[in-house]
Amino acid sequence: MSDARNEIDRLTGIMAALRDPKTGCPWDIEQDFASISPYTIEEAHEVADAVQRQAWDELPGELGDLLLQVVFHAQMAAEAGMFDFADVARAISDKLVFRHPHIFGDESRDKTAEQQVRDWEAIKAKERAAKAERGVLDGVALGLPALTRAVKLQNRAARVGFDWPATEQVLDKLAEETAELVAARDGDPAHLAEEMGDLLFVMANLARHLKIDPEEALRAANAKFTRRFRSIEQALAAQGRRPEESTLEEMDALWDAAKAAEKGRVTPSA
Repeated sequence: MSDARNEIDRLTGIMAALRDPKTGCPWDIEQDFASISPYTIEEAHEVADAVQRQAWDELPGELGDLLLQVVFHAQMAAEAGMFDFADVARAISDKLVFRHPHIFGDESRDKTAEQQVRDWEAIKAKERAAKAERGVLDGVALGLPALTRAVKLQNRAARVGFDWPATEQVLDKLAEETAELVAARDGDPAHLAEEMGDLLFVMANLARHLKIDPEEALRAANAKFTRRFRSIEQALAAQGRRPEESTLEEMDALWDAAKAAEKGRVTPSA
């Protein structure tokens, strides 16, 4: 525990030195909350990527990069007299204790995971009320990935009964939105983008009804596309060619070959 405390002190000290107006790093000094936030999101995704790839040797470094973002924000806040890293750590510690009365309070631990989720949501509702978040959708972060935020918004609405009761109705809505997108193809670009957004929103809802994380599903699809396209590149390289030097038909055939090779090793279909 003392090692962790010493390293946290060292890290916050390094960050303070980097931000020193007279002797610090010019780039670090120029940053503000808005300029750093995109890096925070990027580092969180890199942590998720390392976990997805089971790159356990890379994970400490990626978590360190993410921790740096927390320290960076806390340092800027301390300079502005708003809060510091201790306040950040205190806030999450207090929240964890408050949200686990069955561990740190007098509630019984003898409950199912489903009951714990319901209790957790009730506690979070009290927290939102304390922050004057009275609307059902209040507090769903704008900075979330769009698919993840769509699911969270839909889950919030579903809690008060605003949801399709059956997956078949979502599929009907999907067909409807697809038809509207097709009809909008030759029209106003802004309208087309709106219809595309509607279709993606319904796709997120369908994933939710099927109990699939759409972000995770799309990440897997991205990885599969990357894997198969690299197979195309490797096959063409063996012939002394690059993708731009081949035809679509040739690349399609190589794609099918890569797909068939994968299906010979794994069972999920694509």
